[in-house]
Amino acid sequence: MFGEIRNKNGEKLDYTFHCGNPESKHIVVLGHGVTGNKDRPFLVALSQALEAGEFNVLRFSFAGNGNSEGRFEDATITKEVDDLGSVLDTLNGYTICYAGHSMGGAVGVLRASTDARIQQLISLAGMVDTRGFAQREFGDVTPDEGNMWDDPDCPLSSAYMDDLTAIDTVADRASQISVPYLLVHGTEDDVVPIEDSQTIFAQANEPKELVVLSGADHVFSDDATPVMIQTVINWIAKQES
Repeated sequence: MFGEIRNKNGEKLDYTFHCGNPESKHIVVLGHGVTGNKDRPFLVALSQALEAGEFNVLRFSFAGNGNSEGRFEDATITKEVDDLGSVLDTLNGYTICYAGHSMGGAVGVLRASTDARIQQLISLAGMVDTRGFAQREFGDVTPDEGNMWDDPDCPLSSAYMDDLTAIDTVADRASQISVPYLLVHGTEDDVVPIEDSQTIFAQANEPKELVVLSGADHVFSDDATPVMIQTVINWIAKQES
């Protein structure tokens, strides 16, 4: 429907559009986390549920991930903020709700703090303390030699680590966001601690809502999937009413 989407480097971004309501000019844009892509099962399930609820959805893979063009090693938060901007460029006339998972949550905060086209913001287990994440998860890996979580398809680049360190935290951007903001985080998240969401929530402007899912892990596995989905759908529906 939106044709080819390319970022400012000319790299084609793979996306899937779910047309929940062809008459509606509201759309939910979904962004994934590090080492992920648009086809993560819980993102697909969320998209399908939103579509069934007559919401339009566009889920996409950042450059270097999934079937999008580009190198994985170049996929930094800063570059993905630009990728998201290129996606938004294709959505003229739409009211845009951006929902980002994990690192995609940090991308959303940074984009929404400077881009008024995002009119509703959702962070799903969103990364906030980027420097802390880099040190905690990859501090013992040599950049440009080792891999993320021992996955040879996901080489750890110095560009990625330097970007996480330079950003440090996105919590200070919360005060620059004035749109409705939903944060969803599980108590058993061992990748991005729930304290990340609690920290940025405390600094965020109203209207804001933090939903804590007891027992949920970082990717909202098993029984947490439908609960996360219903939380998101209810919140979006409330914004539309």
